Order: sequence, then C-alpha cells, then structure tokens
Amino acid sequence: MALKHEQDASSYQPHQSVQHALRVLDAVAHGGAGITDGELVRETGLPADQLTALLRMLRREGYVQQTADGAYVTGETLSSLGSTEGGAAALTAKLQRTLDELRDTVGAAIYMSRYIDGEVHITQYASGPETPAVNEWVDFRVSAHASAIGKSLLGQLDLDGRRDHLSRHKMARLTSRTITNEKVLLSKLATQPATVPVLDLQEYAVGTVCAAVPITAGSAVGCLALSLPVEHAHRLHDAAEALNKSAAPLLLSMAI
Repeated sequence: MALKHEQDASSYQPHQSVQHALRVLDAVAHGGAGITDGELVRETGLPADQLTALLRMLRREGYVQQTADGAYVTGETLSSLGSTEGGAAALTAKLQRTLDELRDTVGAAIYMSRYIDGEVHITQYASGPETPAVNEWVDFRVSAHASAIGKSLLGQLDLDGRRDHLSRHKMARLTSRTITNEKVLLSKLATQPATVPVLDLQEYAVGTVCAAVPITAGSAVGCLALSLPVEHAHRLHDAAEALNKSAAPLLLSMAI
C-alpha cells in the first residue's frame, strides 16, 4: 500500500506559508491603529488571493482581528505568545487546542513529537473515544525505525545523526512489515521528499497505520503525526494531506 498521488501531498509547503504569515504579522504589528487589505498587499508583496487565505487562517487562530472599519490589528493569541511572562504556558495551551481541533477535523489521533537529546519524545497528543491513540506496546524511543514519527524525525537529521541513533537502538522486528536492515532504512530516509508525509503501514503495530510531517522550527527537530485503525487505511491519503496543511498554524505558534 502506498500514498496515492504523492504530488498532491507535497504541493503544500507549511514552512513557506509560515514565512509569509510572519511577514503579514510584522506588517500588522507595525500598522498602528490598523492596516487595510490593500496596504498589506503593498507591504508584503503577496498576491491578493494568497493574502486573503493567510488572513483567514490568522483570524481563525487569533493572531489578528479586524476593527469595525475592516482594518487589521494584532490579536490576543499574538499578544499572549509574545509575552515574556506566561508565554510558554500559552504556547502549550495553544498547541493543545490546535491538536484537539485537528483530531476532530481529521478524525484521527494526533501527535506532536520532538527529537531531544538524541531521543524521540511525544510532547503532546490529542485522542478520544472515536480516535484512540496508538497502544505504545514498544517504547517509541527505541522504535524510531518502525514508526512514522520516528522516521520523520530521523529524516530531519544528517547521516551521522541517523547512524548515531541507530547504533544506540537495535532495529527490532516489531511486525512482518518492519524494516530491520539499516542500509535499506537509511536509503529510504535519504530519498524521502521533505514535503511528502512519512508513512507507517503496520510497521510499528499490526492494525494501525500512521503518517507524519516535519514541523521543524529553528534548530529544533519535530513532527506532527496521526494514527488510524487499519480498517480506515483508505482515509490515510486525505488525512495525511490535511495534516500537512495543518502544520502551518503549529509552526507559526512555535516561531513567534
């Protein structure tokens, strides 16, 4: 089984959207009492249709708001995340709200993960009765070779970093689909397009399929992932594409 129409999934680039969103936010922040759509087009150099889509996302996420006359000013989310006091707590809460919304929209359990001090860490997740989380029957820290999360994180490291990780964690066979050959895994990681979701098709656990996309902010290595019961595998392509498109708001929160 493979993702159909991989180019569809790779056509959206969250990092580019975040750079454009930061440009818009900078213009709004310097707009004083408010800045209009026309002024934003001139200030940012972005096409009007692209700007409209960005402003829609920024309003939804609370980064900007409109005044009575239609001008844009900074929103509550931007103020809280930029605060020196309570900024970290505000970021955690904002990310969790976004994960919860994504869980309900996509209809899958959602995870955020980071590669910290040479190990895989699930930092936040959103699940529910209809969207159960993966049963961590093998510690995620020692099964990066088999999970979508692990492969996405390893894929963001350089070759030495990947080899170092694999030297510390034996590539155990968790299911009949698990890749246990280091050369094969390194080859797959090297040829994985950065904007195409990484898949786990029952490689970590029988009965579960997963997808993950990178959400690297600065030097931090991270990813956003989802899991589905194998009976919902037919939804994996659309869910993975939605996941990729939803990475921008999370990246934006982390970049501010």
